[in-house]
Amino acid sequence: MDSLHSLNCQVCRADTPTVSGAELETLLTQIPDWALDRQDDVDCLSRQFRFRNFREAFAFAGQIASLAEQQDHHPALRIEWGSVVVYWWTHRIGGLHLNDFIMAARTDRIAREAQG
Repeated sequence: MDSLHSLNCQVCRADTPTVSGAELETLLTQIPDWALDRQDDVDCLSRQFRFRNFREAFAFAGQIASLAEQQDHHPALRIEWGSVVVYWWTHRIGGLHLNDFIMAARTDRIAREAQG
């Protein structure tokens, strides 16, 4: 499989199955800093990113928003002083799809560039 960050999101239909079982476990190994989480009874991926101040956190969130618009796949973002928590899931199917793992990997790449 190509590196997740090099893939593009695909359009999902409402009847697209969620990622589960062995596929879920394999994908999670490719984004080891992300947690399998549950928000509002929906499985999602989450990760907290730390920054030196609110300005850096807000700039990072803006980069994630731009990425989301490019891929037409949108996360929930919680922005606080020095911290951004990102939640990825596929709204249309109410759970996780390959798209979420792609976006998590791309988020990691943006974070490395922002912090590095």
